[in-house]
Amino acid sequence: MTGTLAVRHGVTLTPDPGRVIVKLFVPGEDAAVVRTRAGALIDRVGHLDDEETGRLLRDIFSRFGARHRDLDGTFHHHYDLVRHRAARARDLSPTTRLLIGAYFSHEYAVEAAALCNPSMVAHPDQTGLGAGQLRVAVSLRQIGEGHLSSIGFATAVIGPGHRLTIADRSGPLVVGQRAGVRHRRDLLAAGLTEVDCDNEITATVLDALPERYDEATFERVLGDLPPELLSRSTGLGTLEHLRRTNAASYATTFPADTALHQRVLWPATLAESNGMEDARFVRFFDESGPVYRATYTAYDGRRIATRALASGDLRRFEITPMRGPGARNKGVALFPRTVGGRHLALCRTDGETIGLTCLDGENRWQEPVPLHAPRDSWELIQVGNCGSPIETDDGWLVLTHGVGPMRRYAIGALLLDLRRPERVVARLPGALLAPEEADRDGYVPNVVYSCGGLVHDGELWLPYGASDTRVGFATVPVAALVAAMVESPSPGGPDG
Repeated sequence: MTGTLAVRHGVTLTPDPGRVIVKLFVPGEDAAVVRTRAGALIDRVGHLDDEETGRLLRDIFSRFGARHRDLDGTFHHHYDLVRHRAARARDLSPTTRLLIGAYFSHEYAVEAAALCNPSMVAHPDQTGLGAGQLRVAVSLRQIGEGHLSSIGFATAVIGPGHRLTIADRSGPLVVGQRAGVRHRRDLLAAGLTEVDCDNEITATVLDALPERYDEATFERVLGDLPPELLSRSTGLGTLEHLRRTNAASYATTFPADTALHQRVLWPATLAESNGMEDARFVRFFDESGPVYRATYTAYDGRRIATRALASGDLRRFEITPMRGPGARNKGVALFPRTVGGRHLALCRTDGETIGLTCLDGENRWQEPVPLHAPRDSWELIQVGNCGSPIETDDGWLVLTHGVGPMRRYAIGALLLDLRRPERVVARLPGALLAPEEADRDGYVPNVVYSCGGLVHDGELWLPYGASDTRVGFATVPVAALVAAMVESPSPGGPDG
């Protein structure tokens, strides 16, 4: 049986409710009918005497100071966000302003509900290791109150053999801060095409922008638009489309002295306001060298959108939207290099079939070529990929997921031709990893799911989420996995 190929290891990552960040809290804005109570609260805090104000601040920092990095700075920032509600802002002392910031703050446990859907890539720091060891970065979907997802990390060392050591994850968490980014004109154009926004205003703006531009240049170009264009009936709506499309690309960065496990990629735009889900990381290689890339699902509470991120060091991340018919659903996963000069990705645009899509000259992911549709009993509801393809001597190894009766998720595998990934060479006839008794119970029962693994010393290392609650690890000898596969049907069949 193929299920005996994978060896589960006893090491697991479990949700830690002590991993918290500080978020802005505005009383009244969490109600169904928004009616801010900010002004009244500021007035009440402002009427506290100096002694009470000092005592409260000392108590707050005693309780929370060690749990967070620069709590003082966070309180100052939160005060600045609401100070326009203060009737006599100039009369407030520095300590009162700091205390107001504390009242407009709250802790949020980023993984209190669940920790799941990991991917694994080689860590940027490979110093201090012994023979046969590899330091890896594990990305994690962490879920907190309100089913709000963010992207977190863990660091581990694998090898030699089946050894696995996960580094300590303690210490205050840090949310990335927005940083300046050089926008790409072609991505702006692709985004406007996506919403069918093509008129004289967009044409004028695109013609005036350089290939790479910053925010100041973008606003200057908008400010220089002729009044004859702005006064048209489509003027205001077009400006809104331009600004919204441009804002979809941004950068976030972390202090250099933060460890990887302390960094949290937190929703920063409206499109991802209800979650950043299922990051699929891969180490991409081209003529300029290696760079970390990933795709993830942005969710605004009603709609999903696919986003890509890139980083040279897992400290600064640049986020951009993915456009085109090949990026219109969950599960996009990038190849680790170009194939025949093409940028390729796996996708699942119809919700149930694994496909192959190619990036065109206008930075749009083209209509996909079907690779594998539901066919076996354990995957009849839907199939999808479990991360980026892994290059082996025998072909591109693709880990898949399939959904069967009682919405039970299991992991399988395909092998694609190295030169022509449109062709499925072989497939595993059964599931590689399926929920066992220990995996069944959790936030979402009966699920094993991965967003990508890697090969080290001939072993496939497969991190996986168990019932969307905790993360386990399994290994599979690559040679044995390939040997267990069966030849794919000829082109024109279900996998052709």
